[in-house]
Amino acid sequence: MPDLAILIGLQASGKTTFYRQCLSATHVHVSKDLFPRSARRKQARQLRLIAEALESGRSVAVDNTNPSPEEWEPLIALGRRHDARVTAYWFPPDVAASRDRNAARPPELQVPDVGIHATLQRLRCPSPRDGFDEVRIVGHGGDGGFVVTRPEEPLDGGS
Repeated sequence: MPDLAILIGLQASGKTTFYRQCLSATHVHVSKDLFPRSARRKQARQLRLIAEALESGRSVAVDNTNPSPEEWEPLIALGRRHDARVTAYWFPPDVAASRDRNAARPPELQVPDVGIHATLQRLRCPSPRDGFDEVRIVGHGGDGGFVVTRPEEPLDGGS
């Protein structure tokens, strides 16, 4: 059964680095950030790429901010149509750390601070009640790696 991993967190929270370190061997990477800036219909293109991978039995990681049910629901529905297990990877917000990591990016890849704060306003903690089969919490390890845990208690759905 393929897995649809939906990465959820602020810009510069470590989602892409997490994908590279932890999921790249098993999951196809789909991110709107990889589309040309001038690309049209990014959502339709993203959904098509996810569907193609799932149809071929491959697992997929969706690496965008995915801050709210508005973004999750079409992804979860697509996963269900392809009998995929849907896993949320929640990166709890740390605005100061995101701003620091963002400032360390090359200038052409930096996100304006206003973008981080706009995402923070929409960011919501995922829950199995949202339709996820599982929610995993991703934290930063002291060695540059990541620590992935499962919540001991159901997440409340608040940010």
